[in-house]
Amino acid sequence: MPVQRRAVIKPAEGKLGVLTPGMGAVTTTFIAGVEAVRRGLAKPIGSLTQMGTVRLGKRTDNRSPKIKDFVPLAAIEDLAFGGWDIFADNAYQAAAHAGVLEQKLLDQLRDALEAVTPMPGVFEQRYVPRLRATHIKQGSSKMDLAEQLIDDITGFRERSGVARLVMVWCGSTETFQKAGQVHSSLENFECGLQKSDPEIAPSQIYAYAALKCGVPFANGAPNLTVDTPALQQLARERQVPIAGKDYKTGQTFLKTLLAPGLKSRLLGVSGWFSSNILGNRDGEVLDDPEAFRTKEESKLSALEQILQPELYPDLYSSMYHKVRIHYYPPRGDNKEGWDNIDIFGWLGYPVQIKIDFLCRDSILAAPLVLDLALFLDLAQRASMHGVQEWLSFYFKSPMTAPQLYPEHDIFIQLMKLKNTLRWLKGEDLITHLGLEYYD
Repeated sequence: MPVQRRAVIKPAEGKLGVLTPGMGAVTTTFIAGVEAVRRGLAKPIGSLTQMGTVRLGKRTDNRSPKIKDFVPLAAIEDLAFGGWDIFADNAYQAAAHAGVLEQKLLDQLRDALEAVTPMPGVFEQRYVPRLRATHIKQGSSKMDLAEQLIDDITGFRERSGVARLVMVWCGSTETFQKAGQVHSSLENFECGLQKSDPEIAPSQIYAYAALKCGVPFANGAPNLTVDTPALQQLARERQVPIAGKDYKTGQTFLKTLLAPGLKSRLLGVSGWFSSNILGNRDGEVLDDPEAFRTKEESKLSALEQILQPELYPDLYSSMYHKVRIHYYPPRGDNKEGWDNIDIFGWLGYPVQIKIDFLCRDSILAAPLVLDLALFLDLAQRASMHGVQEWLSFYFKSPMTAPQLYPEHDIFIQLMKLKNTLRWLKGEDLITHLGLEYYD
């Protein structure tokens, strides 16, 4: 029997506005990419929503529609873009400065990119010590700044004529932070906004403004942001979906591919050393030790959860895991990640794996921004509120319910995502048991 969905999915009527705090390399690569696809200049490579399929029923049924044809997603032709930044460059200028995309392509898209100009951002120096902001809001309190953001959201909705909105954080990594008393309840958080509590970071002010406006929010950085009782309470009260955190793009993406394979064959890991060099704004921000600590926590967590040393002590309990990020300006957005993996097999004999992954970080992140925007909008229209664990596929540090460990295995994450789509449409969930073919 088909598994019945819980709620009717409202149609994706009208335009969908995508708001991004941060309009640097990732955002401009995302916007330029969508514009290029719209004009037939490129394909949406890397986007599950645009190119992925979902199997329905038995393998012998031969039903594998594209995801965008199976569930009612907003069309990329219906997307409108807006956002904030702490620098005043429009999307064309910011993209040219980032150096991710070729100038020839940017010039073909110049009219659309120049039309996207950032609103002044919310900024606090202590959370991003390495940047010197020049385009920021001034306010009498953090609540005043939140209200200014709410006005921005309302104004964008009216100017652009969008029917719905989502917000996807594409800003910098903030300095390391643990949840405090101000994050323990919505009442405490709003009191903290009024008093400009120093423990409330800029990303949390954006998230608060979005949720107050009923706008779904995804956190693409390892920042604390919506991973607190206060903002999760607000998401539930306003019946808004949230997701996070930290885009799973380069080195950690490869770890979540390799580690499940090593574990599946019960091969031990004695050490995993990861080093990165990059020269974009993200690299500059992460050159600060406290910002790196935030990223380090995110990058270190995946391996331990996948390998489960408490269940396999002979294989993983003594693993030494080290992560390093080095700011190297000549490299720009062209990040290079080196991994040295010391594994051992039958009778404990050693084996080594070495990886050199060269990539433009924003090229890997841009399709994730698109997918998250479309899936969050789908979740909102399907009345799915609070933490969206089925979107863990996109994150290094997936958010979960309290006391529930996150699932990092990318293959399990993808199964969870596609089964959620099947559930929404009342299709049978796929278990891959397969015994029915041999009865």
